[in-house]
Amino acid sequence: MSEFRIHHDVNELLSLLRVHGGEGAEIYIDLLQKNRTPYVTTTVSAHSAKVKIAEFSRTPEEFLKKYDELKSKNTRHLDSLVYLLSKLTEDKETLQYLQQNAKERAELAANSSASGSTNFSIPTSTSKISPQELEELRKQLGSVAASSSVLQPLELTRKILRDKQKKRNSGQPIPIFPSWVYERPALVGDFLTGVNLSTDTTVPIGTLPLASQESMIVEDLLYVLIGVDGRYITAQPLIGRQSRAFAVDPNLDLSIKELVTRILPVAASYSAVTRFIEEKSSFEYGQVNHALAAAMRTLIKEYMILITQLEHLQRQGLLSLQKLWFYIQPTMRTLEILASLATSVDKGECMGGSTLSLLHDKTFNYTGDSQAQELCLYLTKAASVPYFEILEKWIYRGIINDPYSEFMVEEHELQKEKIQEDYNDKYWDQRYTVVQQQIPSFLQKMADKILSTGKYLNVVRECGRDVTCPVAKEVIYTLKERAYVEQIEKAYNYASKVLLDFLMEEKELVAHLRSIKHYFLMDQGDFFVHFMDLTEEELKKPVDDIITTRLEALLELALRMSTANTDPFKDDLKIDLMPHDLITQLLRVLAIETKQEKAIISADPTELSLSGLEAFSFDYIVKWPLSLIINRKALTRYQMLFRHMFYCKHVERQLCNVWISNKTAKQFSLHSAKWFAGAFTLRQRMLNFVQNIQYYMMFEVMEPTWHILEKNLKLVS
Repeated sequence: MSEFRIHHDVNELLSLLRVHGGEGAEIYIDLLQKNRTPYVTTTVSAHSAKVKIAEFSRTPEEFLKKYDELKSKNTRHLDSLVYLLSKLTEDKETLQYLQQNAKERAELAANSSASGSTNFSIPTSTSKISPQELEELRKQLGSVAASSSVLQPLELTRKILRDKQKKRNSGQPIPIFPSWVYERPALVGDFLTGVNLSTDTTVPIGTLPLASQESMIVEDLLYVLIGVDGRYITAQPLIGRQSRAFAVDPNLDLSIKELVTRILPVAASYSAVTRFIEEKSSFEYGQVNHALAAAMRTLIKEYMILITQLEHLQRQGLLSLQKLWFYIQPTMRTLEILASLATSVDKGECMGGSTLSLLHDKTFNYTGDSQAQELCLYLTKAASVPYFEILEKWIYRGIINDPYSEFMVEEHELQKEKIQEDYNDKYWDQRYTVVQQQIPSFLQKMADKILSTGKYLNVVRECGRDVTCPVAKEVIYTLKERAYVEQIEKAYNYASKVLLDFLMEEKELVAHLRSIKHYFLMDQGDFFVHFMDLTEEELKKPVDDIITTRLEALLELALRMSTANTDPFKDDLKIDLMPHDLITQLLRVLAIETKQEKAIISADPTELSLSGLEAFSFDYIVKWPLSLIINRKALTRYQMLFRHMFYCKHVERQLCNVWISNKTAKQFSLHSAKWFAGAFTLRQRMLNFVQNIQYYMMFEVMEPTWHILEKNLKLVS
């Protein structure tokens, strides 16, 4: 977390808690920065924190239920929050303050709502409600509650995702399945509830002997295990995202019924996984979910092979209910894990990086259960392939090909020419940004480097040079984080070096900076003498009377007549007549992103009409990609330095002119010349001061720091 982010968050928290006065935010910010730790809380501390809060809470069951719900949705930073809350439970003073604060805020909210709700009439306690009205009210409330609990239909969800993707990829068609895929429910591998397709007459099972009951139930179970209703076991309609429930014939023998209820969770898991596969196979849910569904489909095929083999045994009369239970047990665990993953992805509405985070966390959580971990590892590897393909293109070539908005880096359409016009332009920060929820948890630490790597290569690519990383290797998911770190580090170092060499050698960054120094830091003495001699009369006029083309012509003449003529970038120098003086410009810059910004920007220009000298400044044309470094922000800083020094130079020239005019005093007699002595002394002291302050600025401040800059630029790698 950056220093600015800490400042912002602390101020936000203080305003939420309505804390005023005291020592302000600074003391808390200093404490936070001193006590920052590079590591995150481990699973162990999060678990102990959860237990501690549950013990402290008045409703521990509700807290744990909410925690599990948020965990299943893969909510980010949940463990960090729980850890913080557990620390608060130990701090009695803070707790007391928070309780008091909450009470005050509740009272304030109650008062404001009481004053604001004038047109809301509360029925008097004497008015009674009739039974009919009560029944009507109950029905209305019931219908509202039912409608709010109904989930969005899948077709609507797909449409929302499609519209979002079309908007993002306007020139690129997104593939979609034909409508009949969704209109024909029999194509789905799940149960068709409410549709009775069977024409067989069902014999009441209670009338059959035990052996026949077992045989019939085994046949029914083999159907139910592949998503088809049996005669005596039928699937119940689904309510929301709940697990599939089954209705078993109540007349079934209790011993058989007991074993059937043990086997049915396999069918429920199969139903959940099949629904997930069918839903996430749609293109709208992205490539990662599509790859995960394909990997699950492969595992389901193996399960179907097992069921086919069991059917073969049943036809031969070799399959009893006990044998079926024995054969199905190894698959039970696999399907349970698959169903758990499918439910978590569904609940969290995960796509892309968030799906991979969830899979990675599940894989880690199964440490100690080698079979479950191996299964999760297989699924994560399969699901990560399309994500890593996008990642490889980004870190090795600087290209984003992400039609379904799944990648951690998002591209925004911005014009790079704007970097010249806008003082506070954010092209470099806003063209490509990190999407927090799409960062897989195993790449969290490297997110900034991944962003920078692609950005560097992208700059070089936009200049017409194709770049491909020579150390490019396929990125494969593994539990060993070091493997990614090394590959990303290598790609980052290459991209950084390519951009640096490109800017330094091909685009001559140092030469451009020297050119800026010549003019903005008044390095070329003879050029300024020529220029100020030529433009003296023109710059004395009010700014509205100055003809810019005339100034441009005089600038060109001064450049050609002085040593500046040898500068290869002299043609990039331009004249800029500012609409305000230097003090106003400084105030406008200081007001950026503050409360005073609007007031200062909308304020009328100073009533005093500016002279050419007060408004005069140089401007410099910088072409892409150097404009990333020498941007409008940097140029404005140089302009402000130049305006200050240029005005000092003008004052020095004026004082020198006074000295020349004082020569006429020599023709007066010695007695009358005494009257001028005080004025001459003052003029000389003023001249000494101006010359000394110029010397100090140029030779004590700017020249040494410029040498440090050049030295650092030579050493940078």
